[in-house]
Amino acid sequence: MIYQDDFIFIEREESEIPWIKIFTKTPFVELSDCDERTRNRLFEALLIAEKTMIEFYKPKKINIASFANYVPRVHLHVMARFETDSFFPEPMWGKKQREGKLDLPSFSEFCEILTRKLKNE
Repeated sequence: MIYQDDFIFIEREESEIPWIKIFTKTPFVELSDCDERTRNRLFEALLIAEKTMIEFYKPKKINIASFANYVPRVHLHVMARFETDSFFPEPMWGKKQREGKLDLPSFSEFCEILTRKLKNE
């Protein structure tokens, strides 16, 4: 667990790239099921996470996804993508393109910065 408050919690997805998942604390199935305060906090956290990843990792692109087929509750994937990661430009669920060559700053340092920013909002 990276962060939690009354509306959301954030976990790491183990991967070669920086990748987090932001869940609603209440197990809503669809975004339209969320109450307004939860939905607002979810999207606020998404934007904070995206901006923090951009500032900290300087990726080529941020990918954001929401499928929830296997885990049927509202959650968003936020991924920092690099031209030298194993799948770029394919999605992380796509066909592997190469052996990734990444030398990235500490994920734990990123989490500390992200947590500070989420608490200040």
